Formats: sequence, structure tokens, C-alpha cells
Amino acid sequence: MSVKDISKVPQHVAIIMDGNGRWAQQRHLPRNMGHVKGASGVRVLVERCAELGIECLTLFAFSTENWRRPDDEVSTLMGLFVHYLEKELRGLSDAGVRLKVIGDVARFKPELRQKIEAAQSVTENNTRITLCVAANYGGRWDVVEAIKRWQAVNPGESVADLTEAALSGHLSTAGLPDVDLLVRTGGEQRISNFLLWQCAYSELYFTQTHWPDFDAEELVKALGWYARRTRRFGMTSEQTKEFAG
Repeated sequence: MSVKDISKVPQHVAIIMDGNGRWAQQRHLPRNMGHVKGASGVRVLVERCAELGIECLTLFAFSTENWRRPDDEVSTLMGLFVHYLEKELRGLSDAGVRLKVIGDVARFKPELRQKIEAAQSVTENNTRITLCVAANYGGRWDVVEAIKRWQAVNPGESVADLTEAALSGHLSTAGLPDVDLLVRTGGEQRISNFLLWQCAYSELYFTQTHWPDFDAEELVKALGWYARRTRRFGMTSEQTKEFAG
């Protein structure tokens, strides 16, 4: 698949980065080496998305359920996050990338929280592409927290008055477009509590390719598949054509 074959580009791509451990095991390496390899390709992928005109890329880096993994694996993932913020931030910022971290970061160590806050501050005015990193994130948590935030802003109102538009404005992704294309690597075919509200009308692309092998070429394959989809949003094919025209 060539870039020339991509007739339409999604505004927002979200990726469940799965298969790191299996990639390592297939090569008789420790599982943690899969995470290291997977993290090493993020910057190239972000820059490729920016070149193609994608406005937002969201990566599922660490879920609320990932705390159940072995302590050494959790420690590796946290260490990689710190390393990424320290080593890659300047390059991403120079490339016009705005970093946004979504999720319950209160559970992270103070050092990591400070680095997250600093990185978001440094890049907040960049406009080329938004890199949204979901860390200690869960879709159900996001919706519940959004309701709490709405109620805090509207203390005198009943939840019976809450609308979809109002709730969207209090989600962790407020201000970003809903997800057009959700990609999951590693062969599994589920969304695993990721951006449940934001993916309501997403096209779902599942690939056997493990995350460490998901490079710019694999991204183009996913975008080519997306370009061939007809997004109806409840309308018939004929209505969709009229709406697009």
C-alpha cells in the first residue's frame, strides 16, 4: 500500500499497543525487551502521522488494569515513560508535537507527575499534531470522572439535565475530535476499556503485527484500509454520498 493510495486521512487515530511481550518471547528475550523495542519506534510513528496530516494520535500506554502485571514489568513501563519524557521531548517539541497525557496520574510517583506536567506545559502551544498518551487510563473511569466534573461545575443541576455534548466537554479528551480509526496490534480483537465514549463511531482495525513491528509501513496499510471504508453514521449509503457532496 502506497501513501498515494490513501484517499482520506482520519483526524484522530488511536492505537492499542499490544504484543510487546509476545514479540519478545518469540525471540527468546525477556518480556521487558518487547516494551523497550516498542517504545523506541514511537517518535518515528508520531512524525509520520504528522506528515500525513493526522491531527491527533492517541496511544494506550498503560491501562488501569496493567497494575496487575508483575512488579518488574510495571517498573519497566514506568521507567520507559520517564525515559521518553526526558530523551524524546525536545525532538517532539521541535517537530511541532503537543503532548497531552490522559488518565489518573495521581497514582504515579511525584517525579513522573512533575515530568508529565512540565512536558505538557512546554508543548502546549504546538499545533502540528497532538500526541495523546493514555496512562493509567480506563474508558469507564473517564466517563465516571466526566460526570463528576460536570456535577462540580453545575452543582445546582440534576444529572437528568446532562447531555452528550455537555459530558463530552468534561472527558479527558475534551477539545479533541472523536476517534476515527482505532488500531489494535498483536492479534487480539477487543477494545479493552479504551476510549469507550470517543470510539463510538470508530472504524476498528485489528492486525496480527505486534507493536514493536508496527512501523510507518504498517501505519500506511491501516490508513489504506480506513480509506476504503464508508462511514455512514446511521445513514444509508445514498444519504452518506449526498451528505459528503
